[in-house]
Amino acid sequence: MHFVVVGCGRVGSDLASRLSKNNHSVVVIDLYPEAFDHLPHDFQGRMVEGEGLAQDVLHRAGIEEADGLAAVTDSDSVNAVIAHVAKTVYHIDSIVVRNTDPAWRPFQEAFGVQIVSSAGWGAQRIEELLYPTATPIVFSAGNGEVEIYECAVPDPWAGAQLREMLPEQGVIPVSITRAGRAELPAPEMVLESGDLLHLSATLEGIEALRKRLDSRMEH
Repeated sequence: MHFVVVGCGRVGSDLASRLSKNNHSVVVIDLYPEAFDHLPHDFQGRMVEGEGLAQDVLHRAGIEEADGLAAVTDSDSVNAVIAHVAKTVYHIDSIVVRNTDPAWRPFQEAFGVQIVSSAGWGAQRIEELLYPTATPIVFSAGNGEVEIYECAVPDPWAGAQLREMLPEQGVIPVSITRAGRAELPAPEMVLESGDLLHLSATLEGIEALRKRLDSRMEH
């Protein structure tokens, strides 16, 4: 597949590198030639210097053949306009826009493209992690009969086996993340404080888990 990445800052360079390593054709555009220094030395894609809104620059990047475009400059307004041009002029279906200022997000949403808000997502994610006993929903299936919950292991449960913490019915462990590395959890796995569990559960199952967590917290 052929992708065009507009903006070669920290986000754009990392994205372009990832796409290239997955054997895709990648062209990264930036107005400033020194921005390409962010790319790793083994980057296999092409670099095009110029304004991301200029037709000749987009043409040199092969936008007519692009399967997807990411507008990830540090300007929310520029990203929105680039996305609009890619969608309406070049009829690209897969477009992702970077959002840095939450106040600009409604404007970007009006263009009907996918948006990744680093500030908004990051703040929400940090807030969730600050609540050690919270079990927020991260995915909902069907009409909510089964959902994926996130649960940070509280201090009182450190040293216990996973099977001890989970109720007998209604909850199935999906993954456990420790020190930034995720793996499939075994029932006999010994928990550590701060482990991040993802659990598939019914409403009854997650309520039973919350009660079990609270019961040990009270002692």
